[in-house]
Amino acid sequence: MLQMRRSFHGCIRNLIFNMEPLDFTGVVGYERVDLDSCLLSEKPRLALQEEDSKLLPEPHPPPRPQQCAMDGTPEYVPNAHQFGLTQSSHFVLPFNQLAVRKRLSVQLSIRTFASSGLIYYMAHQNQVDYATLQLHGGHLHFMFDLGKGRTKVSHPALLSDGKWHTVKTEYFKRKGFMTVDGQESPMVSTVGDGTTLDVEGKLYLGGLPSDYRPRNIGNVTHSIPACIGEVTVNSKQLDKGSPVSAFAVAQCYAEAQEGTFFEGSGYAALVKEGYKVRSDVNITLEFRTSSENGVLLGISSAKVDAIGLEIVNGKLLFHVNNGAGRITAAYEPKAPHTLCDGKWHTLQANKSKHRVVLVVDGNAVHAESPHIQSTSVDTNNPIYVGGYPAGVKQNCLSSKTSFRGCLRKLTLIKGPQVQSYDFSRAFEIQGVFPHSCPGSEP
Repeated sequence: MLQMRRSFHGCIRNLIFNMEPLDFTGVVGYERVDLDSCLLSEKPRLALQEEDSKLLPEPHPPPRPQQCAMDGTPEYVPNAHQFGLTQSSHFVLPFNQLAVRKRLSVQLSIRTFASSGLIYYMAHQNQVDYATLQLHGGHLHFMFDLGKGRTKVSHPALLSDGKWHTVKTEYFKRKGFMTVDGQESPMVSTVGDGTTLDVEGKLYLGGLPSDYRPRNIGNVTHSIPACIGEVTVNSKQLDKGSPVSAFAVAQCYAEAQEGTFFEGSGYAALVKEGYKVRSDVNITLEFRTSSENGVLLGISSAKVDAIGLEIVNGKLLFHVNNGAGRITAAYEPKAPHTLCDGKWHTLQANKSKHRVVLVVDGNAVHAESPHIQSTSVDTNNPIYVGGYPAGVKQNCLSSKTSFRGCLRKLTLIKGPQVQSYDFSRAFEIQGVFPHSCPGSEP
């Protein structure tokens, strides 16, 4: 039943009803309608003189309907490479090992948000002689051994700011030192009476192969989540276009921010042995997306027990099934397309026995099950983030659409146990690029 009696004022064309185009010239009857003509036209804007602008106000166009953010095509840094996509991302680059026996000078440009990782490594086959540069606690540490004991040089500069830095490590005449953006570290005398650095002509850049076991450089051996540009050894630029070997290395975004990029076609699988949700869990993360639909997280079981987080038609849903039926806390923003505006949003999903609370950007919604005696989600399956494989069942997700956008700071808390997850440690990963999120922070 029509609630408005006013007739339409304007023009209509290309009307199709039941897949059939309707011809207005064959109508049975009409009143106050000009058939086959439209008397409306866009009026050209008049060029106003300066004095006229005071008399004729600028016409305001009607506001455009709000919509999701548009994904721009990312630009890349030439001759720079992103490491840290897995724990063993790396390049192996050849160099002249004879040239570094008496003097070693390695210079590179680097950009990272990370606080730890291996930047470069070289060693003799027996690993007695070696040289390495590591990031630990946000600071750089250059270590080398001429066969008679380890020498360590540290630099006070904080590297983990997401900006480009030029780093140079040097050993010469029984002295070791490091320069960051022109700022030199104190010189350190070499340990022992060794006089030459005898290493293989292989520079491991960005990390080490998974089957290589370094013995003398401590536990910071994982790939550095960083973008590394040009590299020189004793002033000779290394050819990263022809590595001896390469694994899990990608291009670098010209503008980057902290986070992991999900391209909308895959997922990351964590906790291969299975995650037990049980009665209580608190999930926190941050996300940014330009899509109105996408799976954020799912943990399921062979039965019906499961939890799920997803964006469906611009709403954020937190589903929980303790075994007695699904309950859902649904957050719908006041303004449409808020969650797909391309900006970072915070999320906290808390399950406590039969109650759930979902907090998005500080706005809380609640739900609870009428079956108060059913309190535990008995899961023992992996955590799937950003999507899940076709053959995997998810009992608390209504969508199969993979998430497109960036995630960061994923944490699952159970009582005093706080577990943060690094996507580069996922046991299975598709269409996901850890520690690499395009775009600049607003």
